[in-house]
Amino acid sequence: MPNADYTPPEVWSHDAENGGKFASINRPTAGAREDKELPLGKHDFQLYSLATPNGVKATIMLEELLEAGHSGAEYDAWTIDIGNGDQFGSGFVDLNPNSKIPTLLDRSGEKPVRVFESGAILMHLAEKFGAFLPTDHTRAEVLSWLFWQVGSAPFIGGGFGHFYAYAPEKYEYPINRYAMETKRLFDVADKRLERSQYLGGDEYTVADIAAFPWIAPFVFGGIYGEARKFLSIHEYEHVDRWVKAIAERPAVKRGRIVNKTWGEEDEQLRERHSAADFEGKAL
Repeated sequence: MPNADYTPPEVWSHDAENGGKFASINRPTAGAREDKELPLGKHDFQLYSLATPNGVKATIMLEELLEAGHSGAEYDAWTIDIGNGDQFGSGFVDLNPNSKIPTLLDRSGEKPVRVFESGAILMHLAEKFGAFLPTDHTRAEVLSWLFWQVGSAPFIGGGFGHFYAYAPEKYEYPINRYAMETKRLFDVADKRLERSQYLGGDEYTVADIAAFPWIAPFVFGGIYGEARKFLSIHEYEHVDRWVKAIAERPAVKRGRIVNKTWGEEDEQLRERHSAADFEGKAL
């Protein structure tokens, strides 16, 4: 177990008993661990994901495209149980050598195209359908906020979330370090949203779609236990306004439950293959 007197060895080696909640699946190596093909549906877009903050980015984007009338964005969404190690099956690793969700297979062109990393998926879809990413002088601002989120998520999830909620023991230094950084990021967003309706400007874009799934659970209190209270999230009034407005969008309501396998039954949708799959769900 970790201890306050720990001194790093000259050469690091992996200790499977020292990994906390995810010790059973985390390893310092990449690649497939078993032969396992991925399922395929009828639509051009095949999404392999889970309703984590990163996964929800992709499902919200696809649902927003459909809501906007882009019928070509119809998709099949398949659940990847990352706690069970589905991301290390050979079929998934072929699409994403980094073994992370979400991963998209685009079969709409002459040759299938794999797209991994959530930011890349959002840009790929935005450019393909000409939606939620401006082409005028505001494009750079939107992209800046999109990549602000992509670069910030590891501090919130792998940093604050891990040490505050998942680490096998609680230590003051890492919790303080990442709590400070998470609050700083919320303050960055709050100051921006004080003078702008959305992160990228006056229009709702991929920047908002990327950031919302990470920020909203802190506002609503649905992530990392008592993190909302611990971080005094109520202080960020402009973030609160932005989150609550986006949460009311029909596409966002749908996207947030796709590939969700926990919580109330009517808020789960393990697989999504058509709009009919949302019937009877709490939206």
